Amino acid sequence: MTDTIVAPNLVKVSELRKHFALGGGLLGRRAETVRAVEDVSFAIRKGEVLGLVGESGSGKSTIGRTILRLLEPTAGSITFDGREIAHLGRRQLKPLRRRMQLVFQDPFGSLNPRMTVERIVAAPLMIHERRIPRAQRRERVERALHRVGLSPRYLSRYPHEFSGGQRQRIGLARALIIEPDFLVADEPVSALDVSIQAQIVNLLLAIKAELGLTVLFITHDLGVVGHISDRVAVMYLGRVVELAPVRELFRNPRHPYTEALLSAAPDPDPTVRRQRILLKGDIPSPINPPSGCAFRTRCPYALPACAERVPELRDVGGGHLKACIRDELKLRPAPAA
Repeated sequence: MTDTIVAPNLVKVSELRKHFALGGGLLGRRAETVRAVEDVSFAIRKGEVLGLVGESGSGKSTIGRTILRLLEPTAGSITFDGREIAHLGRRQLKPLRRRMQLVFQDPFGSLNPRMTVERIVAAPLMIHERRIPRAQRRERVERALHRVGLSPRYLSRYPHEFSGGQRQRIGLARALIIEPDFLVADEPVSALDVSIQAQIVNLLLAIKAELGLTVLFITHDLGVVGHISDRVAVMYLGRVVELAPVRELFRNPRHPYTEALLSAAPDPDPTVRRQRILLKGDIPSPINPPSGCAFRTRCPYALPACAERVPELRDVGGGHLKACIRDELKLRPAPAA
């Protein structure tokens, strides 16, 4: 029997924080702070897809953009391929930029309507490989379009001439033309029809296998994340509350918030009537989060002790991490788990 070879980490964040200061209001009101990301730690292995899920406002997109240094971290460590990058300057970051790319959520707003497809897709080459001949640049653009399933005859067209799915393919071609090592896919299918979502997700999986990509896949859809991810991190109000291999998370959720998210997933068997867990109230404000466990104000299993301290994210066996003090809970798995 041979030992399993574990790939080294490409990305690692430790105790990452991102706060946004709100200016003071009228009548001498004090400035407030939005705690968008609070003490988040995880690693992504080379060649792995880590799914990041949670409700809107949980801090998912902020984490992705902070890792890419599109947002400046308030505190904590970001390591990329063994190098600390949290506090690198613009000049020091530039050689690493080509290795880290982003696919945006909105396929309509992320493409410049005044630029042709050729100019849009070639933009990273114009920044990182300025000296390549024009003919070679055009060849690279055609190859990138072919990789995402688009014809080179679209080179002279403009974004308004394409459907949403085609626009997202153009955005993906732009991100992949310089063949990065790490891709942050920020809700890349949420604005698309369900049938088109499947096409884009399958395309991402094929490209990941072809290029050996490492991916942070951000979404609120557990069905999508279950299809594409190797591991899943669940976020609530700026913190990771559970992290596990995807099958383990679906079969054996250990945090009540994960159980609630899984209960909302549709069952493939139309004859099964599944009871959905409806969380009371809205997600609290990141300006003034609850004491202790932030989820306790909506949790059906909350105890008085949950308000005393923030639960640590700890390993409960087999690489399954959770931030909950209720170890005795038996939570419901995903549909058809």
